[in-house]
Amino acid sequence: MKKIKNVTCIGAGYVGGPSMSVFAENCPNINFTIVDKDEKKINAWNGDVDNLPIYEPGLKEIIKKTRNKNLFFSNDIDNAIINSDIIFIAVNTPTLKEGPGAGFGADLKYIISCAEHIAKIAKSDKIIVEKSTVPIKTAEKLNEIFSKNNSSVHFEILSNPEFLAEGTAIQDLRSPDRVLIGGNKSKSGQNAVSVLVEIYSKWITKEKIITTNLWSSELSKLASNAMLAQRISSINSLSAICDATGADIKEVSNAIGLDHRIGRYFLNPSVGFGGSCFQKDILNLVYLCRTYGLDEVAEYWYQVVKMNNYQRSRFSNKIIQKLGQDLTNKKITLFGWSFKKDTNDSRESASIFVAIELLSRGAKINVYDPQTSNEIIYNDIKEYSSNYSNIIDNIKYVNDPYKATEQSSCVGILTEWDEFKSLDWKEIKKTMVNEKFIIDGRYILKDKIEEKITYL
Repeated sequence: MKKIKNVTCIGAGYVGGPSMSVFAENCPNINFTIVDKDEKKINAWNGDVDNLPIYEPGLKEIIKKTRNKNLFFSNDIDNAIINSDIIFIAVNTPTLKEGPGAGFGADLKYIISCAEHIAKIAKSDKIIVEKSTVPIKTAEKLNEIFSKNNSSVHFEILSNPEFLAEGTAIQDLRSPDRVLIGGNKSKSGQNAVSVLVEIYSKWITKEKIITTNLWSSELSKLASNAMLAQRISSINSLSAICDATGADIKEVSNAIGLDHRIGRYFLNPSVGFGGSCFQKDILNLVYLCRTYGLDEVAEYWYQVVKMNNYQRSRFSNKIIQKLGQDLTNKKITLFGWSFKKDTNDSRESASIFVAIELLSRGAKINVYDPQTSNEIIYNDIKEYSSNYSNIIDNIKYVNDPYKATEQSSCVGILTEWDEFKSLDWKEIKKTMVNEKFIIDGRYILKDKIEEKITYL
């Protein structure tokens, strides 16, 4: 088996950064280089560990131990490709915005660009690892690109999807439920699988390392996220029934979760799921089903996304119904901008869509979140609102929860940060005006305070 000396990861984002850091922590005899064309991002990775571009508990401690020892961050993509034995591709695969599959299928332009660049630069055989979430048969497309652009080098493609949850990514990497590695059944394919298995075996028992064919591995990531998102939308649909009938969704979810066949995970009611994976991957799955003529299956999974959108709207509508259709000059405070606690990732966060709806009705919004900023908020509003220029001046970040609620008519809790549970909510109510309406979309105040709180 070939001795691996140098590993490159293209993409310094939420997958590449934490993943390669844990690899470096556990494989001191291998050099790991994370490359990205975004110079600002690489400078941030090489800068102050308290201001890394990604917030993840435990990450900065690993960076302190490994950076510039066997973990490197660089913009020199070409040199990293040339010197590497293994190349992980961990770039974004957003939902297509135009053309066939628009709104559903995965946009593979960044994956394709990486493959074309690798083919152009590589001078020796490489193992290429799909770390990004990709649709089934992506490896087939990569093979075509490599064969067309560089027939003198052998590229062996593996699928090794990440199963990370933001906020627990380091724990997930150090002690995963499973590691999935898919490869071709050819001799060279199985040799490449063995190489990656050997690396993971430095800290993970081989019983947890599952090897499959390429297509099973690629599909398993989409399927896993779809199943998790389906549970969230299912419990949120039941929260609407509880709201209409007087049943308590926390009691209902507890009763359901005690059934060992179901389990308690992903049964917490919320304003809806967010993040980079769930909606994108479900829409990708819907597109895949439609492509194969499985229209009924496609509609089943699409309903999960529609239920999620409904839940966001239900939260906004509760505020609108309480404060009136015209929210002009009414101040509203949102607690939580990231899509979940313990991360600064706000992609597809419910807070964005709730804020846009309230801003469109004239509200002025203060946001408090332990890990956000005005820059993040403005970028999110700009990405998702066509009315950006008319509403952006009415939302701002306030770096103090008590100042954020001053003169507010309503406080909405959208992210389950532990800090919110320990706030003095009697003091917060004193800072508010008029309705003093508090709506808890995450149920974190349930049984914590005596004052009446509105829940979804």
